[in-house]
Amino acid sequence: MAFSSALCIFSLLALVQGQSESQQPKIQLRLAGDKRKHYEGRLEVFYNNEWGTICDDDFSIEAAHVACRELGYLGAVAWSPSAKFGQGEGRIWLDNVHCTGGEKSLAECPSNGVGVSDCRHSEDVGVICNQKRIPGHSSELVNQTLEERVEEIRIRPISSHLKRIPVTEGYVEIKDRGKWRQICDEQWTHLNSRVTCGMYGFPGEKKSLSMRKKKNYWGFSVNCTGNEAHLSSCRLGKALEPKRNGTCGRGLPVVVSCVPGRAFASSSSTGFRKAYRPEQPLVRLRGGANIGEGRVEVLKNGVWGTVCDDNWNLRAATIVCRELGFGSAKEALTGAKLGQGMGPVHMNEVECSGFEKSLTDCYFNNDALGCSHEEDAAVRCNIPAMGFQKRIRLSGGRNPYEGRVEVLTEKNGSLIWGTVCSENWGMIEAMVVCRQLGLGFASHAFQETWYWAGDASADNVVMSGVRCSGTEMSLPQCLHHGKHINCPRGGGRFAAGVSCSDTAPDLVLNAQLVEQTAYLEDRPMYALECALEENCLSSTAKKNDHSSYRRLLRFSSQIHNVGQSDFRPKMGHHAWTWHECHRHYHSIEVFTHYDLLSLNGTKVAEGHKASFCLEDTQCDEGIQKRYLCANFGEQGITVGCWDTYRHDIDCQWIDITDVKPGDYIFQVVINPNYDVAESDYTNNFMKCKCRYDGYRIWTYHCHTGELRIIEGLPAGTF
Repeated sequence: MAFSSALCIFSLLALVQGQSESQQPKIQLRLAGDKRKHYEGRLEVFYNNEWGTICDDDFSIEAAHVACRELGYLGAVAWSPSAKFGQGEGRIWLDNVHCTGGEKSLAECPSNGVGVSDCRHSEDVGVICNQKRIPGHSSELVNQTLEERVEEIRIRPISSHLKRIPVTEGYVEIKDRGKWRQICDEQWTHLNSRVTCGMYGFPGEKKSLSMRKKKNYWGFSVNCTGNEAHLSSCRLGKALEPKRNGTCGRGLPVVVSCVPGRAFASSSSTGFRKAYRPEQPLVRLRGGANIGEGRVEVLKNGVWGTVCDDNWNLRAATIVCRELGFGSAKEALTGAKLGQGMGPVHMNEVECSGFEKSLTDCYFNNDALGCSHEEDAAVRCNIPAMGFQKRIRLSGGRNPYEGRVEVLTEKNGSLIWGTVCSENWGMIEAMVVCRQLGLGFASHAFQETWYWAGDASADNVVMSGVRCSGTEMSLPQCLHHGKHINCPRGGGRFAAGVSCSDTAPDLVLNAQLVEQTAYLEDRPMYALECALEENCLSSTAKKNDHSSYRRLLRFSSQIHNVGQSDFRPKMGHHAWTWHECHRHYHSIEVFTHYDLLSLNGTKVAEGHKASFCLEDTQCDEGIQKRYLCANFGEQGITVGCWDTYRHDIDCQWIDITDVKPGDYIFQVVINPNYDVAESDYTNNFMKCKCRYDGYRIWTYHCHTGELRIIEGLPAGTF
């Protein structure tokens, strides 16, 4: 009886063991991460068609040995906790892994179960393997990425005489052991082409005819899933058997043909189209210094809002980049790295498959509770090589970020350098120059550059009448005179100049506060003497008419700095204007416009609040105030702070005494002359609908910046 019981127990254990072996998850391993060699990196697991990571909880050198042997190395040298090789993306597949060291695969080691983890990617484990490989191991090649095997990747144009920019079609070539080799098109897929085009800044690919070429081919195929941001992240495919003549099976090299975004589409005349502004996009980038980067904002129910960075990764970032006409994403930025937005947070915990047409097609959690603008997501996209930086330079400055602007132009069949006429040269034009050079934002625009001795051979003016809208990628895209240069003061010391900066402030008006605080007040003229002195009343107000009243539309304004650097006046303290009546300095003479417009845009009344004393009224938690107008102090608005002008102070109004009853538009514009650099000027204006019946006034639908309702879009949806 005892014997039979023992036999039953043994049989049951064997059965359970057999079941557990058959039910072991099928996984694949790879090494990934930052600044690593091929034998070390973040340990990643491929399961259920998705790459994920392993938590460092309970991980050991024994587990590292198992992983390294599974990867084809003789064993492990060490393991690293706390995401030493950078934080991964996606799921954390394994947690609390316990290995004895004798297992053939990590899948055999006990753990919490696949996908069961309470870790974050800051706990991703890494391993350092013995550099020697197990001879003939099956994973010796399969588990490698191209990054571990090749030095460089390029697209080489099919014909050297085709000089169109950008280069959209060519041979895919790989530099291996110092030699450039073409890839055989055997087993090459459209997913490989998609990744290749994406890394060169193109959102799409099309079928291309292969060209016969007698070249030395690279000895492997390439295996991409289509979601990789760069071809070097794709897996190495099987080794190919070369023919005696050095060609592959069909003797054809890989040729990719990429489809550029509309803004980068080539033309025979200029090499690129004029500045392009997409119509009614659902997604946009804001606050970025360079082309193809910025804080991600989405349009929902006619209101622009931000995206929370929970689960934000390269896959979702790439959807944004491709949707906007760029290539794959270089970086998925978190923690409001490119500035904080305003208004609602529309999307949280975004998850994309990688093939959606728009970010709004991805899954997301509608509940954005707990997400503040300190968690706004941003992207940096791959963009096509347009050669913009080769056609412009800064000369004579004290550092690479400043100098006289010099452009390369064609004259009498030759390329020459020359200066830009400074007449009407301003901050918007300077912004385009800094963007074209990849130097960030403009901090100043100069109309005289006598203190910067540029190249004497480039003193002549070669571009005049420059007027930019701010959306241009290069100076030649701006409006400017043609062959007939017109510059009365000439170049040399009067040439245009700029200084650039990595960061810039960004002012945004709180539209909701304006709507909530707007009201009418009839105020006697004898109480408005200081306001009259500062030109805060309409032209019909008379200085000594003490018996009359003025009807004022009063409101509070709250101006936030959501950028990445403090907002400071353009002029130094010595140039500020003292106003005796109000007993304070005006650091900026034209800072805001308060206007009442007819429905067709004609101005019917103005507040003419021409100047401000700028200070930090309040700040976000943890941020110290730096600027205070009292006692003739320094003026400005610190990042994360706001300057509030209450409804009950002088000039915080529009004089509507002479306005007839009707429907109007109430408008506020901050920094209207672009005197001070900002990262985003599109959010500097606020508009409200307004109805006045001669006695009362209603303000409603107040909004900041570009607010548009997408026609035909159901309410409550993207």
